[in-house]
Amino acid sequence: MVDTPMIEIDAVSRYYGIYRALDDVSLDIAAGEFFSLLGPSGCGKTTLLRSIAGFDTPTSGDIRIDGQSAIDLPPNRRPTNMVFQNYAIFPHLNVEENVGYGLKRLKLDAADERQRVGNALEQVRLSHLGKRKAHELSGGQRQRVALARALVMRPKVLLLDEPLSALDKKLREEMQVELRTLQKAVGITFVLVTHDQYEALAMSDRIAVMFGGKIAQVATPKEIYQHPLTRQVADFLGGMNFMQAKITSESAVNLSVETTRFGNVTIAKPKGFTATNGLATIGIRPERLRVLWDDAKADCEVTGHVVDRHYFGEITHLIVDVPGLEKPLSVSETNNFGADDIPVGAPIRLAYDPDALVAMAD
Repeated sequence: MVDTPMIEIDAVSRYYGIYRALDDVSLDIAAGEFFSLLGPSGCGKTTLLRSIAGFDTPTSGDIRIDGQSAIDLPPNRRPTNMVFQNYAIFPHLNVEENVGYGLKRLKLDAADERQRVGNALEQVRLSHLGKRKAHELSGGQRQRVALARALVMRPKVLLLDEPLSALDKKLREEMQVELRTLQKAVGITFVLVTHDQYEALAMSDRIAVMFGGKIAQVATPKEIYQHPLTRQVADFLGGMNFMQAKITSESAVNLSVETTRFGNVTIAKPKGFTATNGLATIGIRPERLRVLWDDAKADCEVTGHVVDRHYFGEITHLIVDVPGLEKPLSVSETNNFGADDIPVGAPIRLAYDPDALVAMAD
């Protein structure tokens, strides 16, 4: 629960015949929060966003926006606006006309309308392109026009349906920073739908990870990455090395486990954890394993040999076979120290911190 919810989603389900697009979803989103709905295709995130916007009607449950039930309100009477994946820019209108299109139904006088359009264009740094035709805009400029057209209506909630998916990698990363800066400046609630975990981690105050119409975890980017509640969440958000460990003791908050190569460790017990045959799934992120060079020593280390490697510019992913483990370990190491020069077949020592090991529910 959040202190001041702008959006309250209460036991919302959406059925299409026997298919459950949303299955008893409950969620609070705070006023002024940048919130992301993250998950693979078909997980229900866009259906949930469309339900908030009023373009889809839940089979059951309630959605409240700023304290008022929105279930029976049409989209144009909700204090929300939406930026679609394809931007939906009108090709026959220039930038100013596109941005001001929605204002026509408010019947403002001409001076007020010009001022609001000008303010919206200034917010997205397009004041100099007001007279430019839609077909003369780049992808990034079209995205800004769509944002300005939504913001000019002064919504309490801005809904974003994968708005950066059509941009190239460099522009996408630039727009992530711009969107986050814009959200802080205008101070309204942003709800973003994305399947890109790095985009969600970079932009959000909190993230809801969804699978199969249900919410698997809601947390801050740091919490959800470092302490995923389930193997499914951990596997979706970046790489994770998984292994089975024997539980030697258990309390309300901790698990003591015996691992094959990582020793006996005590780690935090995740919410909802249930042991299976006295075993727990343990994970460690690839970047939490560090190559030990030459005669360097570490309190905790494992040894193996490199079976493959993948070069990614600033980092190299090493695939390391460790005797006793069911699967090789994935290791991410920066190339400052020469990880890209380690040959396949070379012996290798890896250091780790026991705190980097996390337990997850299956």
